Amino acid sequence: MFTKIADRIDALNNFIGRGVSWLTLFMALVMFVIVVLRYMFNMGWIWMQESVVFMHGLVFMLAAGYTLLAEEHVRIDILYRPMSERKKAIVNIIGILFLLFPTCFVMFYYGYPYVSDSWSVLEGSREAGGLPGVFALKSVILVFPVLVGLQGISKIIRALNTLTT
Repeated sequence: MFTKIADRIDALNNFIGRGVSWLTLFMALVMFVIVVLRYMFNMGWIWMQESVVFMHGLVFMLAAGYTLLAEEHVRIDILYRPMSERKKAIVNIIGILFLLFPTCFVMFYYGYPYVSDSWSVLEGSREAGGLPGVFALKSVILVFPVLVGLQGISKIIRALNTLTT
C-alpha cells in the first residue's frame, strides 16, 4: 500500500520535473533573442528580461523534488557511495527526518506570510513594463517545500522497504 503512495509521489515529481525542464531550453532561446535584440537592433523589453528570471525561478523551485527523486542533489558521495543498501537507507531516513523535513517546514512556515502578502495586493513587477504576475511566481515558494517534502516521504517509504526486506 505505501509503495503505491511512493510510486504516485515519484510519478508526480517526475512529471513536474520533466515538464519544467523544457523551460531551460525556452529560457536559453529567450535569452538569445534578448541579446540579439539588444546588441544588433538596440531594442529590448523589460518583460522579456523578467521572463528569464521567472523561468529560472520556476525551473529551480519546481524541479527540486525531481532532483531528489533522481538522486542528483548534493551529498557527500565519498562516504555514501560505498555503503551497503541498508546503511544508505538508514542515512536517508535520518537525513530526511532531521534535515529535509525541518527545512521544508521552516520554508513553508516563513514563506506563507510572504506569499500571502503578495497575493493580497496581486503584486506585479516593480519595473514599468514588467510582468504583472509576481504573486503567482512567489507561490512557488510554497510549492517547493511541498514537492520536496512529498519526495522525502517517498524516499522514507522506500528506505523502510529496504530495511524490512
